[in-house]
Amino acid sequence: MTPPSDLETVASAPQPDLPPEEEMDDQGLNDVEMSLFEHLEELRQRIFYALIAVAIAIIGSFFKVNWIVKILERPAQDVKFLQLAPGEYFFVSLKVAAYSGILVASPFILYQIIQFVLPGLTRSERRLLGPIVLGSSVLFFVGILFAYVALIPAALNFFIQYGADVVEQLWSIDRYFEFVLLLLFSTGIAFQIPVIQLLLGLTGIVSSRQMLSGWRYVILGAAILGAVLTPSTDPLTQSLLGGAVVGLYFGGIGLVMVTGH
Repeated sequence: MTPPSDLETVASAPQPDLPPEEEMDDQGLNDVEMSLFEHLEELRQRIFYALIAVAIAIIGSFFKVNWIVKILERPAQDVKFLQLAPGEYFFVSLKVAAYSGILVASPFILYQIIQFVLPGLTRSERRLLGPIVLGSSVLFFVGILFAYVALIPAALNFFIQYGADVVEQLWSIDRYFEFVLLLLFSTGIAFQIPVIQLLLGLTGIVSSRQMLSGWRYVILGAAILGAVLTPSTDPLTQSLLGGAVVGLYFGGIGLVMVTGH
C-alpha cells in the first residue's frame, strides 16, 4: 500500500471552521483601524463640510427670504405686522434665513453624520441605519407640516378671536416669527419620539411591555410637553400637540412590538 502524498495529506486534513461573513463583519474583522487623531481629523472635515453647506443654504435662503416670510405669514390671516424698531425686519430676515438654511442643509448634515459613524457599525447595525434615518427625517418634516397646518392656525385664531372686539390686531413682526419658528422646530423635534422608542427597544433598554405599562405617565408628560414646547398659552394648541405626542408614543410602541422587542 503506497503512502499518501503530501498533496493528499493536506487535502484530507480537517480545515478550521471559518466564521460566516456576517459574523466576521459583526466582530469588526473587516473594519480598518483608525487612530484617535485620524478620527478627530475626519470629524473636523465632516463638521467643516456641514458648516459650508449650512452657510450656502443660509445665503441662498436670504435671497428668497421675502417669499419665505410671506408663506409663514399666511396663518395670521389679515393681521397687520409692524416694525417697531429700525432694522427690525432686517434682523427678522436674518433669523428666518438661518432657520430655513439649517432646514435645507439638514439632509447634507445628516449624510455627513452617517458617513462618520458608518465605519464603526456592524453589518446588522448598518441595515437598521437607513430605515431609522429615513423615518426620523420624514417624522421631522411631518412635524413641521403639522405645526404649520394645524398648530399655528389654531393658536393664532385663538388669539385673534379672543381680543377681536377690544383691540386692533397689530403684531410685532419680530415677536410673530419667534412664535412661529419656535413652534415649527419644537414640533419637528417632538415628532422624533417613535425613533427614540425604536432605538431603546432595539438596544434592549426598554421593552414594548414596559413602554405600555407607563401610559399614565406618558399622558401627563404629553400635557406638560405641550405646555412647554408651545410658545402660546392657549389650551387648544397645547391639546393638539399633547394629543399628537400621545399618538406618536403609542405608534412607537406598535413599531417596537413589530420588531419583536
